[in-house]
Amino acid sequence: MGEEFGIIMLILEGSCDIEDINKVIQQKIKQNGHAANVTISANTNTLKAVLILENNYYVDFRPDHSICSLLGFNHAEYTSDYQESKNPVNILSVNSVLVNIDIICGSYLNGQRNPTIYSFFPAVSLGYKIIETPANLVYLPITLDANYLSLWMQSIA
Repeated sequence: MGEEFGIIMLILEGSCDIEDINKVIQQKIKQNGHAANVTISANTNTLKAVLILENNYYVDFRPDHSICSLLGFNHAEYTSDYQESKNPVNILSVNSVLVNIDIICGSYLNGQRNPTIYSFFPAVSLGYKIIETPANLVYLPITLDANYLSLWMQSIA
């Protein structure tokens, strides 16, 4: 029987995708003197993560604060050669960016009045500058209920 070892990996918070997470895992395994027999990738058809294990390796997602929910896996130990997460990957929590200004009316979000003049999904990766030009202009009534102008952005998860 081969030697058994375990590595507890800390993956820092930040701008990352499945490829970045996989690179960190490969690097940590190699730094500990082992061949990289664990690969995490994406199934872009199902939006789920794929875990490939070789040479009797296993992954234990049972500890608290593991990245299992981020990757769509359950808190469990995975030993099969190939498995796909039960749920979609949950890395990107922003579905839409709203541009709001408090001097308009006539805009709604989820059936509630909201001062949104434009919404969009960012077309760039996290950490990059967003440059967006509204395509379909909609003119909304202006209300001057305030003595000042407030413009803000919010993300919708």
